[in-house]
Amino acid sequence: MENSLRLMIALCGAVLLAYAVVRLADLAARRADALRPGTPLWGLLRRCRTPLFVVLFTALLGWAVRVTEWTPAQDHAGVVARVRVLCLIGSGAWLTVRFATALVESSYARYAGRTSDRARVRRVRTQVTLITRVVSVGVGVIACAVALVTFPSFRALGTSLLASAGIIGIVAGVAAQSTLGNLFAGFQIAFGDMVRIGDTVVVDGEWGLVEEITLTFLTVRTWDERRVTLPVSYFTSRPFENWSRGGAEMTGTVFLHCDHSTPVGLLRAHLRAFLDDCPGWDGRGWDLAVTDTSPTGITVRALVTARDSDGLWAARCAVREELVRWLAQEHPAALPKVVTGPPPRLES
Repeated sequence: MENSLRLMIALCGAVLLAYAVVRLADLAARRADALRPGTPLWGLLRRCRTPLFVVLFTALLGWAVRVTEWTPAQDHAGVVARVRVLCLIGSGAWLTVRFATALVESSYARYAGRTSDRARVRRVRTQVTLITRVVSVGVGVIACAVALVTFPSFRALGTSLLASAGIIGIVAGVAAQSTLGNLFAGFQIAFGDMVRIGDTVVVDGEWGLVEEITLTFLTVRTWDERRVTLPVSYFTSRPFENWSRGGAEMTGTVFLHCDHSTPVGLLRAHLRAFLDDCPGWDGRGWDLAVTDTSPTGITVRALVTARDSDGLWAARCAVREELVRWLAQEHPAALPKVVTGPPPRLES
């Protein structure tokens, strides 16, 4: 009974001591963040509070067990020590991932704050996302390997496992050929600048924004809020449209089918006057020309430019509506006609 009471007191002391250290570290990070608001590292390091507490408590747990001399723990000292080591390895890996993520995110935030080129920022954002995932996977694999080494049976099988590593690697490579292909394609996308988070792309006839890029798949958010998930190998093996490549500026067209009597000059002048008040037009360029003719009418093409894909869509819709409205109100004879009656008879 006395040992149990001492154990409870020691555990409470370990919890309070670990909490005090974490609290002091959190206050120091908050103080540093307030003194240097332009450096986001200290604010991001505050995310390490929980894993730091687990690491400290797990480390103090062994001291508490040894000091109290609790009989059940002494009878199973090997099991208790192994469980504590496994918890320490897991929490240490958790803390390492949080710390590395804070460093990477801080570097990205400082770069994004100094750079005005949004295309470069999106490229770095894509690379940072994949680097963070790679670090997390790498730390997790190392932690699992270290945890397995703590078991004597795995240490004894180490020689045979290393001897058969070549065969196992060949079998695993053949079995996971598709997964490995997607993995390397993810690195190619991230560092080859093929597509970035925030880019406007067209894949399989679907227009949308790249919302997420992982090591194996890519998510595109379409204009109607749907999510299209594609393997990253799709973008390295098939052609696709990237409207944000080389800059977000875009040029779009509006086609109208009109009658031969359409006053093209007046229509062109009205388009120029309308574009001055069109919010989607960026002022870089415009045009209106007759691009085709047929026995039943002509095809008029209006050309407008915009800052990005969203502005281009709004400008095209606005121009289309305005030109149709103006023709219907000012020159209704210029609208296309559909003849449904029989042709007139020729008098002999």
